[in-house]
Amino acid sequence: MNAGGRAPASTAGGPLHPLLTGPSEYPFARLDRRREALAPPGVRLINFGIGDPREETPVFIREALVAGVPAMSSYPAVAGQPELRSAAARWLRRRFGVTIDPERQLLPANGTKEAVFLMALAVVGHAPGERRDTVVIPSPAYPVYEPGARFAGARVHLAPLRPEDGWRFDPDRVPDEVWARTALLWLNSPHNPTGSVIGIEGLRRVVERARRHGFWVASDEAYADIYFDEPPRSALECGTENVIALHSLSKRSAMTGFRSGIMSGDERLIAALRRFRPSVGVATPDFVQRAAIAAWNDDAHPGDQRARYALKRRLFLDYLAKRGWGVEASEASFYLWLRAPGGDDVAFVEELLSRALVAMPGSFLGPGGEGFVRWALVPTIEDCREAIARLETLTGV
Repeated sequence: MNAGGRAPASTAGGPLHPLLTGPSEYPFARLDRRREALAPPGVRLINFGIGDPREETPVFIREALVAGVPAMSSYPAVAGQPELRSAAARWLRRRFGVTIDPERQLLPANGTKEAVFLMALAVVGHAPGERRDTVVIPSPAYPVYEPGARFAGARVHLAPLRPEDGWRFDPDRVPDEVWARTALLWLNSPHNPTGSVIGIEGLRRVVERARRHGFWVASDEAYADIYFDEPPRSALECGTENVIALHSLSKRSAMTGFRSGIMSGDERLIAALRRFRPSVGVATPDFVQRAAIAAWNDDAHPGDQRARYALKRRLFLDYLAKRGWGVEASEASFYLWLRAPGGDDVAFVEELLSRALVAMPGSFLGPGGEGFVRWALVPTIEDCREAIARLETLTGV
C-alpha cells in the first residue's frame, strides 16, 4: 500500500497468450506492411494476394438474404435450420454421390475459417497420459491451420510438399511415430496455395492411414467447385469414418462476406462439435442461412463462376508462358503457383508492389513455399488485363 492507503497502480498489465505476443505474424498482415511501404502512392492497387473474389454475388442469393431478414431478431440455433442442412446434404449427394444424414452428420459453419480454427480445440487431448497431441499440416498451407492447432496446445508437424510429388500430400512421408500421436491431419484439395488436386486413390491412402492409426482427417474442400478439367473428388467418397469435410460458399458462390459453409462427415465428431460450439457462440444468422439455402440448391451459378476464372486463367497462363515464368500444379482453385523469376519470392513480390500489384510470397505460407508466388485470380477481367500491362514494365526478371 502507498501512503494514502491505496495499492500502487500496476504498470505491467495482465498476462497475454504467448502466441499473441511472440514474433509470428499472420501472413496477410506481413504483406500489408510491405504494401504500405512499397506501393506507389496514387496508383490503384490490383490485388492478387488474397483469395477474395471481386465478382458479384448472384442476384437470387442476395434476394434470398434480404427476404430472410426478420422483423424480430432471435438467436439462431447452432445446428442450423433443418432446411439448410437438407439443402447442403442434397448438394453433397449431387456433387460427390455421397449420402450424408443432415440430422447427425452435418453442421453449418460461419465460413470454413471458423471451423478450421476450432477443429483442433475439439480433438486435441490434454488428459493425463494422452498421446494424441499432434496436428499434421502439409506445407505450404492455408495460414489458419497452424495457429488453430497451437492455440489448442497441440504440437505441429509440418510435412513439406514437394514439386516432384506434384505438390500432393504423401502420407508415407510422415513417420509412423508421428501418426501414433496424431489427433488431426489437415488435408486440402484443391490445395491452397498450389492448386494441386489429390485423386481418389490418394484420398483413400490417407483415409486408410487415419483409420489404421486412429486420427481424424479434416478435409478442407473449400475450392471443390473451382476446377477446369475433371471435378475434384471428396474425402467423403472414402466413407465418413474418421473423416470430416469442410465446404464453403465463399468461393463457389462469391459469398466471402456472408461467412457461410458446412462441416459434414463422421457423426461422432459432428456430435462433439455440436456440443462444443455453443460455448464459443458460433451460430450462423438465420437470414444468412436463407441465402445459403438458395446457393446450395442451385448448380448453375458455379459453372458461371468457373467460366470467369477459366478466362482469367488462360489469359495469365498465356502471358506467363510468353515471359518464360514457370507455373506448377495449378490444376484447380483460382490460384496460380508461380515459380518466382530469379528464385526469390519476396524480392519478386516487392517488384510487383512497385507496380501496385499485390501477390503472396510462397515463403509466407510455410516451409516448401520458398521461391514461389501465389497468384489469386480474383480481380475482374479488366483488372487482369491492366495487371498484364503493368507486368510488361518489369524488366530484368
